[in-house]
Amino acid sequence: MRAAVFRAAGEPLAIEPVAGPSLGIGELLIAVKCCGICGSDLHMAELHSPAGGMSPLPRGSVMGHEFTGEIVEVSPQAAASWRVGERVTALPYIACGGCHACLAGQGYRCAQVRYTGIGNLPGGYAEFLRIGAAETLRLPDGVDWQRGALVEPMAVGLHAVNAARLVAGDAVLVLGAGPIGLATALWCRYFGARHVIVCDKVPERLGATATIAIDREEVVGRFKRIAGTRPAVVFECVGVPGMQQLAMDYAPAGGRIIIVGVCMATDHIEPVKAISKELTVNYVFMYRRQDFELAIDLLDRERIDPSAMLTATVGFDAFPGVFESLKTDKRACKVMLTP
Repeated sequence: MRAAVFRAAGEPLAIEPVAGPSLGIGELLIAVKCCGICGSDLHMAELHSPAGGMSPLPRGSVMGHEFTGEIVEVSPQAAASWRVGERVTALPYIACGGCHACLAGQGYRCAQVRYTGIGNLPGGYAEFLRIGAAETLRLPDGVDWQRGALVEPMAVGLHAVNAARLVAGDAVLVLGAGPIGLATALWCRYFGARHVIVCDKVPERLGATATIAIDREEVVGRFKRIAGTRPAVVFECVGVPGMQQLAMDYAPAGGRIIIVGVCMATDHIEPVKAISKELTVNYVFMYRRQDFELAIDLLDRERIDPSAMLTATVGFDAFPGVFESLKTDKRACKVMLTP
């Protein structure tokens, strides 16, 4: 099969023939229909040395963890629950399925977990992909391949908003207008935030009631002119050094900060700012299975619509160039591979 293969940090991905996946116990094989490019993939492709607990990708890795596909093979252990031809997405890991973490919907905390697309399990930048039957979810007819591939970033945003304990009528500030920031903004609107203000150098209006250009406007003053107050919650969705401090600067006394962006570099903050304001700072990681389930259900019932996040879909021929361009071009939002 063909796949977009990582060769070395800073080098373009190579479209090459690779061996097809072999199914393990309780696994499924899917023909990949769509796979989104995630910001973490772009960061991992540039990682030369360990950072933030992450190791550089091994040569020959196939990334991609935001995917949809059609089942083409079912292992005997999964035959009672799944059949060839079903449309699916899956949590991007394979876990044991029986430990406390797995039963709680948090298989990413399983001691035996293997993550999809970051080295130990090949990802969705390929024609075929092996997934765990226990981690797989069906896509209803109302969710097409492209929107199904948005379930993973939507689940990240949902998990973050759940952690924020939003109150109807809250004013929130979302730092970062990338896919995760925009997914977070959509969920804030869905759960009743009155003002959802997105702040970025290239702000977008998807899910937002207003935007702030961080490089041209004074953020706190502009926010107060729009909402009449400082934000009750600040979501940091960028994940680069300095953003956590900015979130603390922008938050009011007693405010809540949710750190969603994954910073892979050393950062520095001034704890006295958080202490003097008595801020609640909450770091979030990944999502629960329930987040995937709710995102799929609301997409199917058209209660939430992230389709405007999709910038483009491309085939293998254009994929390496588009992947490279996204490292510097922040105007694009979500680009997907259609193998």
